[in-house]
Amino acid sequence: MTPPSGIGNKAPATFLSTRKHRLLKVPCVSTPVVLVVEDELLLRMATVQFLVEAGYEAIEARHADEAIAILEQRPDIHVIFTDIQMPGSMDGLKLAHFVRHRWPPIKIIATSGHVRITTDDLPQGGRFLPKPYTPDEVTDTIRELMAA
Repeated sequence: MTPPSGIGNKAPATFLSTRKHRLLKVPCVSTPVVLVVEDELLLRMATVQFLVEAGYEAIEARHADEAIAILEQRPDIHVIFTDIQMPGSMDGLKLAHFVRHRWPPIKIIATSGHVRITTDDLPQGGRFLPKPYTPDEVTDTIRELMAA
């Protein structure tokens, strides 16, 4: 039995069949959306790929200015995963503080292969992952932040 298709811009739903083959509409939990801010193309692409494979929706930005433009258009972003050293009007630390001030619910993960920072350098609740990181380290950190 094929479930009815969605109408308009409503959130997706899962349809469960009952004994009498009626359909029950059960709302889906939305897929967490992660904004990846990384100036290195190959690293950005690889990160987006493993996040998508892990079940996240991943959006890319090359620098902080592009990330802010995306954040202004996408109120559904849950996590920002940003490199610290990148070109543009602000680095990843400034971006992290800007995001915390403007969009407080968004979880923040910063990364770098050149700079080591402490949690005191990040906005409250932010996390730091040194490069190179593994896909599991990133996805585990996202899960922890989303559960908090």
